[in-house]
Amino acid sequence: MNTLDFSPLYRTTIGFDHVSNLLNAVNRTDKNTNGYPHYNIELFDTDQYRITMAVAGFIESELDIETEKQLLTVKGNRQSPEEIARNYLHQGIAARNFERRFQLADHVKVIQAHLENGLLHIDLAREIPEAMKPKSIPIETNKSKVIDINTVNAPEQQDAA
Repeated sequence: MNTLDFSPLYRTTIGFDHVSNLLNAVNRTDKNTNGYPHYNIELFDTDQYRITMAVAGFIESELDIETEKQLLTVKGNRQSPEEIARNYLHQGIAARNFERRFQLADHVKVIQAHLENGLLHIDLAREIPEAMKPKSIPIETNKSKVIDINTVNAPEQQDAA
């Protein structure tokens, strides 16, 4: 049993307790999956990702992709066609239902998904809001534009008197 001790983190940081919860959730999810279906995660650019899942035998209507609170869930539910009794000598193509979950980082959104040649491609991108992007602050060199802090608060102090 692998457990991580986050107590040193809690002693010196504030607001990172969600990291512990995230790692514990990922650990639980990994134990509950059987590795089906197989998938790849690719990084295309700094903020562009693709998840590719091998979903041989599934059609679009049997696949469901949902996002909720930074959790991407991909489900495959095979419609039960009237199967002809077959005598397989080897059955290596899985035909079972599945549910695979991926924890998304802040501001990562699903852009599109498409099914091609038995592979489900899910494109994602991190979209940082303008309010959170770094801003350059211009430095004024004209001394007439310098604001005296004492004069800014002076009218409020005069009203109080």
